[in-house]
Amino acid sequence: MTTIPDQQEAARPEKDVLGILDPDTVERILVCQQRQIGDVILATPAIELLARHFPKAQVHVFTEEKCVPILENNPHVHTVWSVDKKNLPTLLHEFAFYRKVSAQGFDLVVDFQQLPRCRAVTALSRAPVRLSAPPRWFLRPLYTHWTQPEPAYAAAYKAGVLAPLGIRWQGERPRLYLTDEERSLAEKLLDSLGLGGRTFISVDVTHKRFTRCWPARHYAALVDMLAVEMPDLRFFLPYGPGEEEEVRAVWELCACKERVAVPFSQLRLRELLACIERASLHLGNCSSPRHMAVALGISTFTILGAGGAGCTFPSPEHKHLQAKDLMDMPCQPCRNSYKCSTNVACMEKLEPQLVLPHLMKHLREHGKGIVATPPCPD
Repeated sequence: MTTIPDQQEAARPEKDVLGILDPDTVERILVCQQRQIGDVILATPAIELLARHFPKAQVHVFTEEKCVPILENNPHVHTVWSVDKKNLPTLLHEFAFYRKVSAQGFDLVVDFQQLPRCRAVTALSRAPVRLSAPPRWFLRPLYTHWTQPEPAYAAAYKAGVLAPLGIRWQGERPRLYLTDEERSLAEKLLDSLGLGGRTFISVDVTHKRFTRCWPARHYAALVDMLAVEMPDLRFFLPYGPGEEEEVRAVWELCACKERVAVPFSQLRLRELLACIERASLHLGNCSSPRHMAVALGISTFTILGAGGAGCTFPSPEHKHLQAKDLMDMPCQPCRNSYKCSTNVACMEKLEPQLVLPHLMKHLREHGKGIVATPPCPD
């Protein structure tokens, strides 16, 4: 095993890996991306790159049960091994499942997360090449090779882990694959919400971290302003587990409630994907629905709070806005997002009237089905 003095360095030069793996003889690859939904979406370019580089190999993915719908119909994925805690009540059951996964005879394991379950499968696989980002010193025996990707868009960063294989990210975006039946069902659902045949934007107003969630009153005010500027536009506010109350609170704050559609119940993940694909643009925080929109080819406009812009796909169709872009913010770039008080300045001070002209411009230039009309004179 090669040791390194600093975990920022690569464990072995790339030629070592290229000498071990022949693209024409590799039969099975395991990609470990246990969670979350957004991260699984961001792993799809790396999965596609692996499938193209090893054309004869089956690409398997190890992930959580809730993430499985993200990989449905993906032509680059052969098998999904999903972890469902309900079906693994004891450590013995877990170990047996990990043994079953690892017994597939993988030639290559790529671990993107190094979480305990990922590490267990990686270690049990005994694959000749076990690849990851630089692990902590006590985890190094689990991996044969590692490399430090350059800071980049999150999907590009994951693909950077594949550099020792001679694989480079060339701008591949995340991808999700819907069926015609799913699209048809989404049309019926949208029609029941009054959005059938309408031009609408999807709006994600939630985030599990309050330091990355634009205030509800700001979203409601922005929707109302946009409704005045574009009378034909409608708004679609979906929600995930435990988010209904938060979303309906935004709806209550809107003056143009008749233009804002909130689903009657939480949508299944594939239903949500098909509805977002029908949107003209996706507006929201940096969370899973934003990555869904990118993967479905829908333009996005993201309000960023604490954290950088590493989740923004590098393309004009995808724009992010932070308070520091419009005003002096001494605390930016953020270094203490977990220590911030409930009054998050970078979110509170980014008033909706400051966001509106930037959103309008982006919507006119990149919104699907939006007629590019000049702004009204003052």
